[in-house]
Amino acid sequence: MLAIFIVLLLVAVFCAVMMSIYDWKHQIIPDMYLLPFMLIGLLIVIFFPWFFGIAESIIAGVIGYSLGMVMRVLFKRKSSDAIGLGDIKLMTAGGIWLGISGLAISLVISCILGGIWGFVKKQKFIPFAPFFFIGAICSLIVIKFLI
Repeated sequence: MLAIFIVLLLVAVFCAVMMSIYDWKHQIIPDMYLLPFMLIGLLIVIFFPWFFGIAESIIAGVIGYSLGMVMRVLFKRKSSDAIGLGDIKLMTAGGIWLGISGLAISLVISCILGGIWGFVKKQKFIPFAPFFFIGAICSLIVIKFLI
């Protein structure tokens, strides 16, 4: 069972790295990496429920999706495509992987880091995936060791 977990985790890490690189270069998060990442998150939560159960995972995924859609609608009112559908799907996957607390921590950290990067670099478009995954790693550390 541990070998299966490790293989799933390695594939998920590969997908996360590829999403980050692609988002950084092209401002898009490809489904060919995002959907397997989301599916692996569900499989891990179902078969290896170490942090939280499937119910919290699904609720957090719905929260991630809902937050993303609200942000997209609000930004669209200002005629900006700041939040893409890939970002929303990534927030959904993040909820599945991290649970409610982890998603919240990850989003706060990613927004702070992305905002700082955008301010320093004077960038209009800020890639979401790399900063989200940094936030996700930080949230796992916080949840595991501080909460």
